[in-house]
Amino acid sequence: MTEALVLDADAVLWSADPQALAGRHLLLLLHGYGADEHDLYPLRAYLPEQFAVASLAAPLAPPWPAPGRSWYPIEGLDGRDPSHVTRAAEAVIAWVDAHAAGAASIGLLGFSQGGAVSLQALRLDPPRFAYAVNLSGYVTPGGMPGDAELAERRPPVFWGRGTNDDVIPGFLVEHTTQWLPERVDLSGRVYQGLTHSVSEAELADVRTFLDKRLDDLDGD
Repeated sequence: MTEALVLDADAVLWSADPQALAGRHLLLLLHGYGADEHDLYPLRAYLPEQFAVASLAAPLAPPWPAPGRSWYPIEGLDGRDPSHVTRAAEAVIAWVDAHAAGAASIGLLGFSQGGAVSLQALRLDPPRFAYAVNLSGYVTPGGMPGDAELAERRPPVFWGRGTNDDVIPGFLVEHTTQWLPERVDLSGRVYQGLTHSVSEAELADVRTFLDKRLDDLDGD
């Protein structure tokens, strides 16, 4: 049996006191391959201040000499094995159980690998997460036990990607394009000329999406 991944709780960057989450809306940031918990943390300046933000550190180190961290391997014969994405998503859920149980709501914002893991976590446990933001990521192929419940709940998901992104394979973009609209309340945009990165225009759209989530959550 494969050993479960464990996220380093001491590496998490918090915008608020993690001991005072009760009643707060929590947004988790999941960085991409070769980055670390510091990569997306500056985005909090573009996000609604009502959110407590926690930027997580992926559990794996990519092969030398690649820098940073990774959520799952992309090298070798099993680099596209979807079970690795699931394993990373399970580690995120375990972290939430241990460190974020008191939050009023929990959302996910991931870039690239972090986007794939965010969507996989949403699929693993649809009731746990209020929404997801997928920046330059994709839906992992293959069925998950929570997919039927996800389609019933249809949580809000924002998907942003660039026309010049040559990192995510075309078949994964096509799969995500077909898969998401049938199971989530999808919004998003394809950004002309954007590479495998995040733009000011995209961040403005993310801010609008998150403002709407606050309105929905506080209106419940």
